Parts: sequence; C-alpha cells; structure tokens
Amino acid sequence: MDPLGAPSQFVDVDTLPSWGDSCEDEVTASDTAAETFQKDAIRSPFLYNKDINGKVVLWKGDVALLNCTAIVNTSNESLTDKNPVSESVFMLAGPDLKEDLQKLKGCRTGEAKLTKGFHLAARFIIHTVGPKYKSRYRTAAESSLYSCYRNVLQLAKEQSMSSVGFCVINSAKRGYPLEDATHIALRTVRRFLEIHGETIEKVVFAVSELEEATYQKLLPLYFPRSLREESRSLPYLPADIGNADGEPVVPERQIRISEKPGAPEDDQEEEDEGLGVDLSFIGSHAFARMEGDIDKQRRLILQGQLSEAALQKQHQRNYNRWLCQARSEDLSDIASLKALYQTGVDHCGRTVMVVVGRNIPVTLIDMDKALLYFIHVMDHIAVKEYVLVYFHTLTSEYNHLDSDFLKKLYDVVDVKYKRNLKAVYFVHPTFRSKPKTHVPSLQPLSSALVHHSASLAPSTALVHHSASLAPCVWVAEHRAV
Repeated sequence: MDPLGAPSQFVDVDTLPSWGDSCEDEVTASDTAAETFQKDAIRSPFLYNKDINGKVVLWKGDVALLNCTAIVNTSNESLTDKNPVSESVFMLAGPDLKEDLQKLKGCRTGEAKLTKGFHLAARFIIHTVGPKYKSRYRTAAESSLYSCYRNVLQLAKEQSMSSVGFCVINSAKRGYPLEDATHIALRTVRRFLEIHGETIEKVVFAVSELEEATYQKLLPLYFPRSLREESRSLPYLPADIGNADGEPVVPERQIRISEKPGAPEDDQEEEDEGLGVDLSFIGSHAFARMEGDIDKQRRLILQGQLSEAALQKQHQRNYNRWLCQARSEDLSDIASLKALYQTGVDHCGRTVMVVVGRNIPVTLIDMDKALLYFIHVMDHIAVKEYVLVYFHTLTSEYNHLDSDFLKKLYDVVDVKYKRNLKAVYFVHPTFRSKPKTHVPSLQPLSSALVHHSASLAPSTALVHHSASLAPCVWVAEHRAV
C-alpha cells in the first residue's frame, strides 16, 4: 500500500509461497513411507532438501514488479534490446536507467553488470546477455547460458543481496529451446544454493504463462519436495547434469594434470625407475591426442553422418598439426638410430625408402617421436611414387612394432602416402612377421613386380609375389656360404 492507501503494483517476495510450500500436504502424508522406500533405492544427485526448497519461488508475473534486492534484466551486448522484459524494466525504472547503462559500455555474452533500480521496487538491476542459439554451436551456447546464471548469482553474493528475481534469460528472440535452457537455469541455481545458500534468502523465477508449464515440469527434478518426488524424478534427469557447479561438461575438453605422472598411488618405492614406470595412461585423452573440433564432432554425431569431403578436410587438418610439430621438435635422437633412410631409386625411377627393423628399439624410444620423425622424413618423399623396403633381419621381440602403432600411423598420415605407395618389400620375413604384416587396408599395389636394384640389396636373390598375402611382396634373403 502506498501512503494514500492505494494498492501498490509491486509484489513483495516475502509474501510469495516458496516452492517447498506447494507440496506441504504430500510431504506430510507420504514422508514415513517414502523414507522406508528410499533406504535401498538409488538417490538422485539433487537430493530432497527442505531448506533449499524454502528459498526458491516460482511466480507467474513481470519480474520488474518484484520488490526484492535485485532483479535480472536480459538484454543484448549493447544493453539496448527491446524484449518484453527489458521494455517493462525500462518503463518502470525511468529515464535515469538509460543514462546509467551508457556508463557500462555494453555487456558481453555470459557476463553480468549492475545498475541501480531507480524507480523500481528492487534496489538493483543485474543486466546479463544470453547466447544466440545455433544447434551446431550447442556446447558454446550451453556454457554461455550457464555463465549468465552463475555470474548473476556470484554478483548477488559479492554485493550481499538477500533476494534475486530472475527473468527467463533465454529470450525467444535468441532462439534458445526453452526446455534445454530451463534445465541449465535450475541446476545452476540449485548447485549455487547448495554451496552458498547461506548468503541468499530468496531466489524467484518470474515466468510468463507460456513458460510456467515448463518450469512446473522440471522444478521437481532439481528441487524435489519430498523423498518420493525425488525418487520419481530420477529417471527424467538428463544425461548431462553438469559438474559440481552445474556447469556443462564436455569430457573431451578436460585436461588432466598429474603432479607426478607415472608415479604409483601408494608410497611404495619403485623397483625399477624410468622404463619400469607405467605411462600408458598419459596422453589418453582428447587434448593429448590432438583431436579436431569437439563441437563439430558432437554435431556430426547428432546428425549421424559425416560427408566424405568433411572427413578428408578434418583428416588433413589433423595431419598438418602433426607435420608442424614434427618440423619444430628436436628429433635428432630418433634420426641417430638410422632406422629410416632414402637409398636411391628403382628401375622405374621411384624413390626407395629403407626401414631397418633391428634399429628400432621399440621398448626404449618414444614411439610418438618416431611417428613424428617418419612424417618429417616422408612428407616430401610421398608427394611422388615411392617404394618401402623393410629389413627384418636380426630383429628380436624388442624391435617388433605393435598393431596399435601401425594403425595410428595409417590413421595419421596424409592420403598421398597411401596413393603413392606402389610396393612394400619384406626382406627375410620370419613366420612371426607374415600374419602381422598382412594389412588389407593398404592401397593396392601395381600388378607389375618391382625388381631390386643391385645397390639396394646386393644379397637378395629370390623375388616372388605371394597372391595370398597381397598387397605385400615377399623377398627371401640368401647369403653366400
């Protein structure tokens, strides 16, 4: 009531029923039975909490009419957006608000900025900018919308605000799906209240008639009003419920940092240092594997298909990253092994590259560096037709390349490697090498056999083609007695 006795258009948040009060009868009637039911049941990640429910209010009405410490205004980057929420806030706050906004010099997406409330019942207005939604940039939109809610709440905490009135930040103009946005809004507020609940007394969700049904549907998932409602809501929670703060999580973007990589978890001393340490878990995540654009990959997964052109373009980018790294790293230790070198040309004028198996101490070197060295040497060779000759003589189990490395090599190298590889020769193959070197995915070889040059393998006598093991050509080595 104003001093003259006329009813005020503003609504005091303390007079609004909390979310927990809307289910009082159900909680009282079923509490005992629900407790018994929940003993052996799986609990929701958003547990029933009467205190938190008491801080949350769902109210159908204009956020600008709330009498609370601060209300939230959703706008654009220049803070001049004309949407129903902003227009109502500007109309009720008066002309002084526009002058104050000019001092802020805009607001970036996901940020939150503060002004006075002027003629509003609320003391402050927190301005934020929601993201424009496009399905192919879904991850970025989720993160930005989370930042909006989180930064508003953080600002309220820093300014010691007791109550905050939220509008629906994702305006219809920006195209964000209402239900997806509501999940982010509710779980972000829930997680904040779990950690900083003592700093805020009321959080009001001011919604329109169109938005009310969605909030009514999803609020029980994040703010269950009884143990029974918690149990009923559990199956309807989305797969991604965010981290401890409610922030969307993309596993591929996580960077895992270990204080002592390779060190055992217990305090036992290692028997063998260096090579005895298991480092297999290091570099197993997407960041270390130098995977491509994660947002694009998620979109392609959703679409269920990847065009051939897009696949080739993505593969080329990945190879270029490897090539840049190969050109910048010091690979002298791998080069000193003399396991890969150019030896001349065959009678067709094709470059012949030799791989000496016994010079590859697989267990003693960094195989990623070996792959980088291979790319560094072969990049300019593979632009023309070439032949590979592998010498298996005098190798042991410590020189055998495993299938994982060969698969990685095949996946990484550029298409020119496969297109221009015309023959692969194995000199002195053992029984062990035959089944392992049959790689059907290699490019088919020319039907004409390539003869060895005398300068290539002077001790080589017999050359024959095994049709059953195509596309490889087997060469038997014979030594003079």
